[in-house]
Amino acid sequence: MAEIEEHHFESGDSGASQTYPMQCSALRKNGFVMLKGRPCKIVEMSTSKTGKHGHAKVHMVGIDIFNGKKYEDICPSTHNMDVPHVKREDYQLTDISDDNYLTLMSDNGDIREDLKIPDGDLGNSIRTDFDGGKDLLCTVLKSCNEECVIAIKTNTALDK
Repeated sequence: MAEIEEHHFESGDSGASQTYPMQCSALRKNGFVMLKGRPCKIVEMSTSKTGKHGHAKVHMVGIDIFNGKKYEDICPSTHNMDVPHVKREDYQLTDISDDNYLTLMSDNGDIREDLKIPDGDLGNSIRTDFDGGKDLLCTVLKSCNEECVIAIKTNTALDK
């Protein structure tokens, strides 16, 4: 008799890649790229001339989109670099819990309560504006299994 094998699938991942390849020379300033394993926005780019052995090099400076750290990398212009899939979404802020979690509502009415108030000035302005009775829209950036509120704006779409 053949033995029955049991399969255990621990991961609930769809298997979709977090990044896609793009040739180094096709990357542009203000675009996104993975530098040192982190999703970054390119703030500076320069290309050096081809040397004695033929490859032009691209020097990139990027700022991490989640923590603001600066990363640099040099890569031959013909090589591929990983570019992260970055998704930006606006949510309406409906509440702030006592333990600093935001209650956010999407356009279709889905509620999520899994994001904390960001540290620093942005977090302080979210709290003061919300406490002041302003109706806020939070812009959430999602990439590489990380999510973070990166900006807020006053919601003007509501009928007063």
